[in-house]
Amino acid sequence: MGKKSKEIAIDTKPSATPAVPTVAYLSPIATPLANEKLSKKIFKVVKKATKQKNARRGVKEVVKALRKGSQGLVVLAGDTMPVDVLSHLPVLCEDKNVPYIFISSKVELGASAHTKRPTCTVMVLTGQASESEADYKEDLDTVITSVKALH
Repeated sequence: MGKKSKEIAIDTKPSATPAVPTVAYLSPIATPLANEKLSKKIFKVVKKATKQKNARRGVKEVVKALRKGSQGLVVLAGDTMPVDVLSHLPVLCEDKNVPYIFISSKVELGASAHTKRPTCTVMVLTGQASESEADYKEDLDTVITSVKALH
């Protein structure tokens, strides 16, 4: 009695996911959308705020911070699928008088927020009397004024 050999199925199809993420979808509600220059400034502010522990990542944490009355800047990803995940956030931001801006990629937003996962939304907090906030306060003020000009 000989041993039975197992056949191994080899997948010859190319992989469905590309190595470099591309933005193929942009939500119809993604307005105002930041241009390339403003996006770089936003990512810089998000990196500094995350390093100082003054950022909230994810839809659940951002909604909780907005309902508690926190002030700051809300950054939303325009390529979020399905759009229902964050469609309520712009309305909530307008009710609370918090500026918000859409950027094109949730992968880049997640990377700037020091997480390996793509992130749909990040809130950079202001109004906390801490010395650590002084590192990014000026950059945040310029980003907020340019965001308010887009609205």
